[in-house]
Amino acid sequence: MKTILIHLFLFLFLLIVEAAEPEKSVIQIFTFSQEPDWDEPWNSSQVRRATGSGFVIEGNRIMTNAHVVSWAKQIMVRRFQDSRPHLAQVAYVGHDCDLALLEVEDETFFEGLKPLSIGVLPEVRSVVNTIGYPAGGEQISYTSGVVSRVELINYVQPGNRSLLAVQTDAAINPGNSGGPVMMDDQVVGVAFQGTPGLENTGFFIPPPVIQHFLKDVQDTHYHGFPQAGIRLSPLINPAYRKYLKLESPDLGARIDTLMSDSAKEFLREDDVLLEANGYPVSADTTILYEGNQVHGGIAFSQAQHNSKVPVKIWRDGGELELELPVFVNYKDRLEGNQYVPPKYFAYAGLIFTPLSRDYLSSFGQNWSSVAGIGLLYELFYRKNTEPERSRTEPVMLSTVLAHPVNANMEIRGRVLVDSVNGKRIDSMTDLIKAFESHEGSHHLIEFGERLGFECLDRDAANSANNQILQTYGIQLDRQL
Repeated sequence: MKTILIHLFLFLFLLIVEAAEPEKSVIQIFTFSQEPDWDEPWNSSQVRRATGSGFVIEGNRIMTNAHVVSWAKQIMVRRFQDSRPHLAQVAYVGHDCDLALLEVEDETFFEGLKPLSIGVLPEVRSVVNTIGYPAGGEQISYTSGVVSRVELINYVQPGNRSLLAVQTDAAINPGNSGGPVMMDDQVVGVAFQGTPGLENTGFFIPPPVIQHFLKDVQDTHYHGFPQAGIRLSPLINPAYRKYLKLESPDLGARIDTLMSDSAKEFLREDDVLLEANGYPVSADTTILYEGNQVHGGIAFSQAQHNSKVPVKIWRDGGELELELPVFVNYKDRLEGNQYVPPKYFAYAGLIFTPLSRDYLSSFGQNWSSVAGIGLLYELFYRKNTEPERSRTEPVMLSTVLAHPVNANMEIRGRVLVDSVNGKRIDSMTDLIKAFESHEGSHHLIEFGERLGFECLDRDAANSANNQILQTYGIQLDRQL
């Protein structure tokens, strides 16, 4: 009996020790990355070395942030208190939710490592612990903090997507990114970003977003978080609510814009959204999610791509129930950070590339102030205010590489192309076709914002093109 008790004690002790040491499954990540030069899209920046964190989950996979491995040429991973590096590669990446899964080439890497389990959304005021490898040291780091807020915030990685996030005062520093946020030996978040100017404030990606990502990749393809394709506005005015014959004084937000084809098919502008995916929608556009008042958009992003979300709307004085199809929106890709090599077309020293958020970032840290209202309007707002005049892929004359064939041009770059040889330019395909199909003696290029036009001798431009490419070390005249 004594022997049995001793063995039972040892067994329980080992279980407690194992449960109390999640750091053994926390991984240090080293990356060597090289981003494109968006202003000179045939070039790349210098190789940059950076570090991050990750953790082992089921299936011999390492979860980390997408921004840790973005543009990586090589990824190395290292176990807790082990100096040996191992090669890894990206299996799946979701830039919209800033999550990624890594695979390690050497399967023995995972021997003896216990996968960490994903918990539930932590409550406000609960204590959490972050584990990772922040920059400035080689050893693992532990910090503790309190959950102070749960809300939808803009994710820096995509730049134009807002998803659920949790705010904490636990220190989250560069290098912590991708590391687990723990509570009761379960992962309740992935550390991912802070807010410039705020002290003792960090954010982590919560379990609902993590689980959505993991479910999405089960079919071996990552689609992303869908959207309803609508814009909600508060419906607070009691007189207007009475005019609409709404029964509840504080339930229902106005649908004021329909942006997707599915939304236009099933909904109408001025419909009132009463409920989405089982969540009552308040007049201020929020829902009560797990005890937290958050924007109603979360009710749609919970669904998977190409699925349906049940909604209740108020229309013409009565309630109507619908199944609203939701899809990942790819049409606004230029407004966010893209993580694909930039397109370009080089002709007679003129470098053309799409107008995008990535391209505007080449204007500097304060690009939104430097770029000018015209370019910002073209990229972000025209599709809403003047949809009939919006362009699928606005094209910029990025720069002009000096050569006698273009020496007399006064416009030297960073301007929107309106038309080429009389043909409106809505995309890079339009641009190339307008040049290559033209049989006249000269090319006429007109620019937006009333900046005038420029002219090229067609035969001289064709003759000089290859020489210009060689002079400036451009291997290909296009990348599409």
